[in-house]
Amino acid sequence: MAGGGAGPGALLAVLALRALGAAAHPQCLDFRPPFRPPQPLRLCAQYSAFGCCTPERDAELARRFGALAARVDAAEWAACAGYALDLLCQECSPYAAHLYDAEDPSTPLRTVPGLCEDYCLDMWQTCRGLFRHLSPDRELWALEGNRAKFCRYLSLDDADYCFPRLLVNKNLNSNLGRVVADAKGCLQLCLEEVANGLRNPVAMVHARDGTHRFFVAEQVGLVWAYLPDRSRLDKPFLNVSRAVLTSPWEGDERGFLGLAFHPGFRHNGKLYVYYSVGSGFDEWIRISEFRVSADDMNTVDHGSERIILEIEEPASNHNGGQLLFGDDGYLYIFTGDGGMAGDPFGKFGNAQNKSALLGKVLRIDVDHNERGPLYRIPRDNPFVGDPAARPEVYALGVRNMWRCSFDRGDPATGAGRGRLFCGDVGQNKFEEVDLVERGRNYGWRAREGYECYDRKLCANASLDDVLPIFAYPHKLGKSVTGGYVYRGCEYPNLNGLYIFGDFMSGRLMSLRENLETGQWQYSEICMGRGQTCAFPGLINNYYPHIISFAEDEAGELYFMSTGVPSATAARGVVYKVIDPSRRAPPGKCRIQPAQVKVRSHLIRFVPKEKFIRRAESTPRPPARAPTQAPRRRRPTAAAPAPTPRPARPTPRPARPTRRPGGRRGGGRRRGRPGTADPAPHEGAVRLVRPAGLSPGRGRVEVFAGGRWGTVCDDAWDTKAAAVVCRQLGFAHAARATKRAEFGEGRALPILLDDVRCAGSERNLLECTHAGVGTHNCGHQEDAGVVCSHQDPDL
Repeated sequence: MAGGGAGPGALLAVLALRALGAAAHPQCLDFRPPFRPPQPLRLCAQYSAFGCCTPERDAELARRFGALAARVDAAEWAACAGYALDLLCQECSPYAAHLYDAEDPSTPLRTVPGLCEDYCLDMWQTCRGLFRHLSPDRELWALEGNRAKFCRYLSLDDADYCFPRLLVNKNLNSNLGRVVADAKGCLQLCLEEVANGLRNPVAMVHARDGTHRFFVAEQVGLVWAYLPDRSRLDKPFLNVSRAVLTSPWEGDERGFLGLAFHPGFRHNGKLYVYYSVGSGFDEWIRISEFRVSADDMNTVDHGSERIILEIEEPASNHNGGQLLFGDDGYLYIFTGDGGMAGDPFGKFGNAQNKSALLGKVLRIDVDHNERGPLYRIPRDNPFVGDPAARPEVYALGVRNMWRCSFDRGDPATGAGRGRLFCGDVGQNKFEEVDLVERGRNYGWRAREGYECYDRKLCANASLDDVLPIFAYPHKLGKSVTGGYVYRGCEYPNLNGLYIFGDFMSGRLMSLRENLETGQWQYSEICMGRGQTCAFPGLINNYYPHIISFAEDEAGELYFMSTGVPSATAARGVVYKVIDPSRRAPPGKCRIQPAQVKVRSHLIRFVPKEKFIRRAESTPRPPARAPTQAPRRRRPTAAAPAPTPRPARPTPRPARPTRRPGGRRGGGRRRGRPGTADPAPHEGAVRLVRPAGLSPGRGRVEVFAGGRWGTVCDDAWDTKAAAVVCRQLGFAHAARATKRAEFGEGRALPILLDDVRCAGSERNLLECTHAGVGTHNCGHQEDAGVVCSHQDPDL
């Protein structure tokens, strides 16, 4: 059926399994990404590898093609059948939305795909009568006698997408159907907002009961139930806020930290929680069992609490907080090392002490605990029978594992099922991702990442510690948040990709295993630039403090982040991760949730986040981080290569290594001087603030060595802020911000770091500091203050 001009043959063959470059935007007429049909198409076979038609849709187009053949004169059909096939099959093109001007759901579709001028002019010559049978558009019919106007009417504003030129456009076809990477290799994904207005959402879990509900826990001790349509029940599922120990302080690591439903929850109604408690100066972590209410499946019976295990916490940080059930049915508990710096407890620290429960992965059996002990020890726990070890210990050498997950395994082969991934928060230099296995030692405090931390302990040949599968330096991020291996149905390209993040830098990152070498290959994840995320309902920005990751019951991937790292600030959002380059065939991932009886009012979900059109990816990726462990040596292993600091400005919270904060990711406006000093003197300061902020608020800049520069300090405190405020004529320092909350001084040098003031100094140069121009920090750590004439304590 070869038609005149450029027929469907050679040009369409170019398309099969080619792929989308960074400038392209594949989209179907249903406003979603293309897919690989489950069976080959019969009429539009050129789109069998990738496109927008199911076999059912292809059969409908075949019926229309047959009806055309019956209506059109036989002689004309002989010359024009190829054109008819071309035009009908463009509904199956990966770029159908562009060809039919369908990117905007509020505007009417074209009835004929947009055509390139030379193709249209050739077609008009012999087959213009075909359009009366293809299109009901009478305006098009009226132009049939005017070749130029006719083809102008069928042209597209964006000529890159006209048919058939798009078939041989290298920018459109270089990586079609694959996850798009920008010029620096940063994978471009998109997001969908799922829930908002949450106070530090630390966990999102499902009950594995077929209802496809999801439960989001806030750090203050409330858990909310959401239905599959994302509406929230107005009555909390669980409320232990009166018992939970936390505070409004930014970066407080205590609070409600973990939640897990028993694998048999559908039948026994049991769930387990992990939270901080305290009395006076004593603090401890508690793992408790609850049962769901007999009267309301969306509410816990708060009187059913049974305390399974309590562990004393010698400090307020490094509280761990993960609970997981494995395929073996046992409960896994992930504890921190007890806090402070360098695990100073005992001769070798808690993490290396097998008789301590801190700094460990624990495994216990909570089945059949209605009578007798609240939990039992699995027989195959590695240290059963060792008099020097607690039998609950499953793995040791853990600093503060924050967010762990079991791999569901490849949906087709089951490969990888049961692997346990954890992000372990580092001390001074490195963050790491570990594959946790029975009885293994993960090195802390002897080792941090790939390097020795305690050299004497690291040199001990009996340590037998396991190196992480990936570690990254603190120029890339300073508090890892472990994630999940994607095993969902909706986005086949992501299968096998371990996606995780960093709480401090706001980076989304990924690892993919090289099955031949066993090494894990790193790629940063960016929010899609240009049109990449321009699908209805998708966004390309998120709050930067990434608190936790989650799977829903179907295996789709989510993460939670916040704009303010305080347990009382309702700035948390749940995001679903979306691959804009490819989806599963329509209908393949359909779920049928079990019925949920609702007794309380429902709060309908209203999304608040917006798509932001950007010319560049966000965040811009740095140079590649280390992707594999160095060769092991004693007493120290080689350090990973340093990675340049992130280009994207992201706030960073205070000293504690865990919990939420900051503004929306995606950069900040440059500040402007809040005070002017025409003749600055050595040690003068000024506040630089974005437009709209009141005087007395801003990033601190200092004049030293004959130039203005920024102050960057990990431990910037109110004493140093008081010096700045007094220099500026304010009586009080209302707040010292320990991150670049008011913008970054990226165009200026960093002049001061490690500033320690008594509060009585006349200027910052009189305080102790690392030295002018001597620093080890990035602009995302620039110091800021809020000055006031009123005493903030009154």
